[in-house]
Amino acid sequence: MSHILLIETATKVCSAGIARDNKILSYREDKSMQYSHSSLLTSFIEEVVMDAGTKFNQLDAVAVSMGPGSYTGLRIGVSAAKGFCYALDIPLIAVNTLESLVSVAATQNKIKADFYVPMIDARRMEVYNAVFDASLRTVRETKAEIIVENSFSELLPKGKIAFFGDGADKCKTVIKHENAVFYDNVFTSVFGLVNPAFDRLQKKEFEDLAYFEPFYLKDFVAGKPKVKGLH
Repeated sequence: MSHILLIETATKVCSAGIARDNKILSYREDKSMQYSHSSLLTSFIEEVVMDAGTKFNQLDAVAVSMGPGSYTGLRIGVSAAKGFCYALDIPLIAVNTLESLVSVAATQNKIKADFYVPMIDARRMEVYNAVFDASLRTVRETKAEIIVENSFSELLPKGKIAFFGDGADKCKTVIKHENAVFYDNVFTSVFGLVNPAFDRLQKKEFEDLAYFEPFYLKDFVAGKPKVKGLH
């Protein structure tokens, strides 16, 4: 049996959990949208370990939502994850936040679509997004994009597209097509990390603790953001 500590702090939701063999044993989640990650995460982790009936030295890995998302949230989550990995001498698993979000939409919200477009707010009319097919395979890689009327015009005629995430709401009035369906109440969560994390654990796809950094995608600057090279 394998145990993974799951950490999700990439957006306004703070979430931590313990999973064993692809199933959540215990979790804590704050959806107050107050960015209270720094004050909540440590206690959440202690509580989920206790509630799961396990111990820190029984963990096989730590999985963290790597971004894109909130600069501060990502730093808090990744720093905590790396700290536990160093202290316990266990590997770090990183999961793209959009990959995690689409997993939540499909498995927790039970959304069915030909294409999935998770969106994370990146200020103004810009969102972080990626495109996944009905089998949750990546069709278009993660990028930061200003949403305009012809965004996704190449995909919309091909079938139902599910848009969701905290960046989707502001796009409702821009993307208008009979195949565009917007879903509320789809939030980042450790439930989205479970399947990708255990898949990476089985394949031994681990990060280099010394050099791993969050996937910020955009530079953190006071003025107009400058987009980095896109993945």
